[in-house]
Amino acid sequence: MTKAPIRVANFSGALGDYIGAFADAIADETIDVAIGDYLAEMTMGRVAEGFCGAGKPQALAGYYADIFLRQITPELGRIAERGVKVVTNAGAFNPAGLATLIAREAAAQGLGLRVAYVEGDDLLGRVPALAAEGQLANLDDGAPIGPIADKLLAANAYLGGWGIAAALTQGADIVICGRVSDASLVLGPAAWWHGWAKDDWDALAGSVAAGHIIECGPQAMGGNFSGFAQLGAPTRLGFPIAEIAADGSAVITKRAGDGGVVTVDTVTAQLMYEIQGTHYLNPDVVLHIDSIALSQQGPDRVQVSGVRGDPAPDTTKVGCFYQHGWRAMIWGFATGPDWREKAGWLRVQMEAMTADLALDEFHFQPLGQPIADPVSEAEATVAIRIAAAAQSRSSLSKLLAGYASFGLGGIPGFQGDGAGPPQPRVHYWPGLVRQADLDHRVTFIDGPDMAVAMPPMAPFVAPAPAGPAPAAPTSETRAVLLGSLVHARSGDKGANANIGVWVQRPETWPWLRDTLDADRLAQLMGLDPSVKVERHDLPNINGLLFVLKGYFGTSGTGNIALDQIGKAAGEFLRARTIQVPMALAGGFETLEAVHDHGRP
Repeated sequence: MTKAPIRVANFSGALGDYIGAFADAIADETIDVAIGDYLAEMTMGRVAEGFCGAGKPQALAGYYADIFLRQITPELGRIAERGVKVVTNAGAFNPAGLATLIAREAAAQGLGLRVAYVEGDDLLGRVPALAAEGQLANLDDGAPIGPIADKLLAANAYLGGWGIAAALTQGADIVICGRVSDASLVLGPAAWWHGWAKDDWDALAGSVAAGHIIECGPQAMGGNFSGFAQLGAPTRLGFPIAEIAADGSAVITKRAGDGGVVTVDTVTAQLMYEIQGTHYLNPDVVLHIDSIALSQQGPDRVQVSGVRGDPAPDTTKVGCFYQHGWRAMIWGFATGPDWREKAGWLRVQMEAMTADLALDEFHFQPLGQPIADPVSEAEATVAIRIAAAAQSRSSLSKLLAGYASFGLGGIPGFQGDGAGPPQPRVHYWPGLVRQADLDHRVTFIDGPDMAVAMPPMAPFVAPAPAGPAPAAPTSETRAVLLGSLVHARSGDKGANANIGVWVQRPETWPWLRDTLDADRLAQLMGLDPSVKVERHDLPNINGLLFVLKGYFGTSGTGNIALDQIGKAAGEFLRARTIQVPMALAGGFETLEAVHDHGRP
């Protein structure tokens, strides 16, 4: 007999997400499992930064997301009463420590909750041996890890969801993970619920699709969505729910009283987020992004169907972090008339200091421009972002002190803000390790320790990215704001940015497909020639995916430029104008309208 769909509710998309979302999820009596993700690449990098310095790297192994302990403690009674399962990666670098504290708190409350934790991701102690075998090579360019192997603060493999499934099968109520893939938090419970085999590729891929869509919480509800204006500016967006059926198909929905919406576009936005091609690799299955069909089934209900999967790849990613010098940032300001000249003089003064400071990078970036005839000082002011990196902390301290020295001998209206002390600069290295060499294990606080068998695996060969777009037929055109034609979502993976673009109206899809190729995108965004752009076509969602190789330099975590992990790159692209055939231009925002924008 086919089991009813499992209802999986998200309560966290990243460390620092809305703390009350956990209690909201547990209060929902219709859900079966609550899952929370705390471990973005940036999060892990920032945590690692806090443990840089003499004698501190070893302490990183004791870190867990203590916010989750504060969230779950008052809800343990309701978890026990309702029988809802809780799965999270809040264990971070110390899942055993967090699980032990939760089990201790449950016992103190007289509750019979069983707590398990998943291990096997921590490879730091094995790095020398793995590097000697040629493993941990950079997944983007194949470079060996050897030159930085002795600098690593952490090295954590992305585990799959079968450890979670095994823990739930053995009666766990709460499963604490470290570094598992984000979608594994959903795949594990779905596989347990439906009793899937390790080679039920399409069903597993369907759960990965659902997991990817809900893993970032409010982003599936309209958060970071370029069509935000249709949301009505709610004070807080809610968190999504995935109803996953036995065949792996899913419905993405939400609680009736929560802010936000679930539409094909909000789901597409999250589906496009941080993917690197038409195939999405997870430790348990390879998901064909280009197989997914999305359809609106009713208010706040989007069906995800048609998903295909391939055998799991024989390697998985390892997130490695290491300190590479120091970074510092300060805000300067230029106010009133001649702001360009003021910013120019301040730049000359700052750059004159840099010659003697051995900086690795220096950025001086005026942001925006004053409004004509301003009615407040804020409207007359341009913020100037000044950021730098160096191997020497003292070099950056001198730069920050030097800025203050121009207060009496510089631009009129001189001011500054935000100059804290230099911080460690931590880079991210995405390595690869053979899954067969991992020791994936589940341990119960009150009992057994069990090994987790790997799924069937096969080497993955990435399909070639799409070639140049066909030449669009010549016709009379008009300049139109690209953002009035398309939605976009951008993000980071290691050193690469990705930008997903999809049409707002189906009739414009052939034009987008035939017009926006990799070279045109690079031109519109003014990319440095060192950034290689790949295009991947997703006609199933009327979209194009662009991967910008090396956009962040070495890594997003170590990037010190504006928009550190590329969250606004898609919105910058949408801000450009593009020539559109007159037959399509009607009803879209023209260049003339763009120039008319401003304060009333």
